[in-house]
Amino acid sequence: MDYRSAFKASVARVRAEGRYRVFANLRRVRGQFPRARWRTDEGDVRDVVVWCSNDYLGMGQSPCVTGAMKQAIDDVGAGAGGTRNISGTTNYHVELEHSLADLHGKEAALLFTSGYISNQATLATLGKILPGLIMFSDALNHASMIEGVRQSGCEKHVWRHNDIAHLEELLRAAPVDAPKLIALESVYSMDGDIGPLEAVCDLADKYNALTYLDEVHAVGLYGLRGGGIAERDGLMDRFDIIEGTLGKAYGLMGGYIAADSVIVDAVRSWAPGFIFTTSLAPAIAAGARASVEFLKSAHHLREAHQERAATLKARLKEAGLPVMDSVTHIVPVHVGDPVLCKRMTDALLDDHGIYVQPINYPTVPRGTERMRFTPTPMHDDAMIDALVEALRAVYVQHAGMKVA
Repeated sequence: MDYRSAFKASVARVRAEGRYRVFANLRRVRGQFPRARWRTDEGDVRDVVVWCSNDYLGMGQSPCVTGAMKQAIDDVGAGAGGTRNISGTTNYHVELEHSLADLHGKEAALLFTSGYISNQATLATLGKILPGLIMFSDALNHASMIEGVRQSGCEKHVWRHNDIAHLEELLRAAPVDAPKLIALESVYSMDGDIGPLEAVCDLADKYNALTYLDEVHAVGLYGLRGGGIAERDGLMDRFDIIEGTLGKAYGLMGGYIAADSVIVDAVRSWAPGFIFTTSLAPAIAAGARASVEFLKSAHHLREAHQERAATLKARLKEAGLPVMDSVTHIVPVHVGDPVLCKRMTDALLDDHGIYVQPINYPTVPRGTERMRFTPTPMHDDAMIDALVEALRAVYVQHAGMKVA
């Protein structure tokens, strides 16, 4: 077996499809977000504006966050020193879990090292805890949710995206006495639409199912205190398990679930992805708690965030650019071809100092390739003006589009 050739061939297939991914070597500058410095392959350093960061509110730059992290390092050092079960639980982790439970109105919360792991580990573990569990998963759920459902070993049914009638059809066909779980997201980050949360809760009540809600693109951003779409819509108490991330609106890294204490206790006792992983560094936990607590009373940032997203969408439409419909802060702009998408984002970076990552398969279905912009409260009018003009130029030059 020629192992090296096999690896090269696998990468060649990705390149041939036009979806080979190239990392942009960026250096963020504290206090200047969303500006950053980009180091090219030739070693040159250029100033760019980042338009695709998940640091939606710039909290990764906030003095209250960085100050808490610095203080934690001064107090206890760098790493946690072990897994949560073996010397890796500190007061920083415990306090953060208390803050997250409070955020979602739940009895308890459990930290994981990433949002991917919190989904994968929790869903996989639920299948081990509940014999005969049947999982019902939205077709556009995160890859981490899909993987968790797969690893659970449960019978699974995928319901058409946001199609409540199809979900009920599947629930109705399932055995009445079988345990059931419905899993969905609140904000779907590629299209910017929102799941039918209340209707799902109604079906869960009707068919005696547990509810699992992924709020990773909504926590910190929606609701009076940043509890997500479920808080905004008054539904937090109707979801049995709420999953979130610390790596987006809160500006750091890590994931979590919030639920009744008995659910959290069971997951922490059985999930390999929790048990056998070194816990988050105390400085990260300290910064995350500072971010969560700050955003509970910083609704003005959420309002500014929504205003910037609405302004960008309106400006793109006025310019005749193919902005896709979105009811959230996600601003996708359609391209429809992986090679063209990469060429256009390269041109934005090289010629205009604008960084946005092309979104290609498998993140989105083939033929729906796009650029996805995530404006923040720190993207001012001048930045929006520059982006719109740059997009007009690259669509004309590379896509042959006539724009207004």
